[in-house]
Amino acid sequence: MTAPNLAEVLPAADVIHDRATLDRAIQTMAEAVRLDYAADERPPLFVTIMHGGMLFAAQLAFALGERGLDLEFDYLHATRYRGNTSGSGLAWLHRPATPMRGRRVLLVDDILDEGHTLLAVKRWCEDQGAADVRVAVLAVKNHDRRVDGIEADHVGVEVPDRYVFGYGMDYREQGRNLPAIYALKD
Repeated sequence: MTAPNLAEVLPAADVIHDRATLDRAIQTMAEAVRLDYAADERPPLFVTIMHGGMLFAAQLAFALGERGLDLEFDYLHATRYRGNTSGSGLAWLHRPATPMRGRRVLLVDDILDEGHTLLAVKRWCEDQGAADVRVAVLAVKNHDRRVDGIEADHVGVEVPDRYVFGYGMDYREQGRNLPAIYALKD
């Protein structure tokens, strides 16, 4: 039996956070991030974690630009999911090309769930000589299964301990461009 597609699960899914709520959360986060980097002479290295972080990162970057914070951009693609709904080993598909030695790095991702991927990415940045690595996520999943050593420095919203998708997060590689966060029924 094949898993249902997005069109089959979306009508029964719950809207957890609508677009207006997410927009407000991103604006609030942008001000906190701006304050975090305001005294720096050099722009922070703003590293988007693909694919999930792409939509949120774009919105956050615009909000930071509106507040006068310049950024240097790069991206990485590391995944544990590869289209599945549960993770496995980390696969690096693209590493940032920008040297990190001595830089302040802001990792930007869609969600902090258990944290395996973000912890591995953060440690990699530190191994590259980053002076400081911070994490900004649109959502944090509310549970007690987070791995030791990873927390988000900047958080937009909390989501329940359910399978969530939309606004960058996918349901079997579908639904990333939905303008809200949804959760599957339990």
